[in-house]
Amino acid sequence: MSTNRLDAATLRAELDGSLFLPGEDGWDEARQAWQLTVDQRPEAVVVAASVRDVVTTVNAARTAGLRVAAQSTGHNAGPLGALAGTVLLRTSGLTGITVDPAARTARVEAGVVWGDVTAAAAPYGLAGLAGTAPDVGVVGYTLGGGMSWLGRTYGVAANHVVSADVVTADGVQRHVDAQNEPDLFWALRGGGGSFAVVTALEIGLVPVPDLHGGALFFPLDQASEVLQNWQRWTRTVPDAITSVGRLLRFPPLPEIPEPVRGQSFVVVELVSLLSREATDEALEPLRVLGPVMDTVHPSEPAELAAIHMDPPAPVPGTGDGFLLTDLPLEALDAFLSVAGPGEDFGLLSAEIRHLGGAFSPDTTRGGVVSGFAAGYAIFTATITPDETAVKATHIVLDRLRDTLRPWTAPVSYLNFAERPGGAPFAHTAALHRLRSIKALYDPADVIRANHPVSPAQG
Repeated sequence: MSTNRLDAATLRAELDGSLFLPGEDGWDEARQAWQLTVDQRPEAVVVAASVRDVVTTVNAARTAGLRVAAQSTGHNAGPLGALAGTVLLRTSGLTGITVDPAARTARVEAGVVWGDVTAAAAPYGLAGLAGTAPDVGVVGYTLGGGMSWLGRTYGVAANHVVSADVVTADGVQRHVDAQNEPDLFWALRGGGGSFAVVTALEIGLVPVPDLHGGALFFPLDQASEVLQNWQRWTRTVPDAITSVGRLLRFPPLPEIPEPVRGQSFVVVELVSLLSREATDEALEPLRVLGPVMDTVHPSEPAELAAIHMDPPAPVPGTGDGFLLTDLPLEALDAFLSVAGPGEDFGLLSAEIRHLGGAFSPDTTRGGVVSGFAAGYAIFTATITPDETAVKATHIVLDRLRDTLRPWTAPVSYLNFAERPGGAPFAHTAALHRLRSIKALYDPADVIRANHPVSPAQG
């Protein structure tokens, strides 16, 4: 791709939104991802105010021999790197959302976050398949597959995409669904952002007549007992319950609320779509262990956002995750040998998510990621205020990954792979088809994604 100078003056004049170049007022704010550890330094930043801005930006970048990286919030910005030779296209200004309660769908523009969907759908008794954090963008999360609190009942979020409005590398707007350009539709549902800039998704919503959520907190020194019981519990629990077994070490910081500030816990977080009575019955094997806090209660969809205690604002953090084929007690012991009480772990959070149920692959209806051929998922995260902390965290993450390697699945979940090159096996079985689709729509590799798929050659 030959590089010419970006015609910034013409681009700025044609935009409804804003263009920021290095050194200009607003540059640092415009280029900053939610993940504050990442230092993005693109050639330019466009903050789009319309779909027309997306088309204009793609055309201008391609003409200049530059690439385009679309980003709404930047929660998984780490793998993108510094963005040299790239125009960063911020879609956070595209915030339109329309709910069709009869069809149980919502049309969401590229800047919509999950908290917006929850608020719009709740009056109709509906919910989207949101992740744990309400400020994560719907589009990026869904293109990566989407692992929801309701996932063991309804599957991955990508399976519930009805259609997508996109701008491809040639600057053409396309409406993509099962009938219109089905190969591209297949690739978008779990294949990430390499194939087009998505300007809107139509997503399915689900009914939530009975909803309970919360967590059981135990002292960290009970980690082995609690997680062993949780592991056995996950073998028989109904698909209506999605849960996480988690080790939490809260630093003594004033922004962390009492009573968890400065404390360490083993926690079982969960969401249940069962009745109150059935939920209580299902939880009895865990409650008999004597939690010091029990926050499980009848919930509104918006309350689910508080369960996982994700940071409410951008932070300098480092995380990583991978999938496990299964979690025998030997694997759990291996996990605790690195992250358990008494170990020099040092990270704020280490969790094991229970998959299975509707999280299992469903090739009859899904895209490239129709589910996970894995029983559990690992994710770890901590605060890393400087490069020294990042390097130390990577050493710990590598040690945990190496320890669990005998049970690691040969596939990845894009949204949990937060390090460059961290998802090498994400689409192993489908990679040839994905690369062919990329070559059809973007042979020059103009569209840049955090987990890239390169175009097939020849």
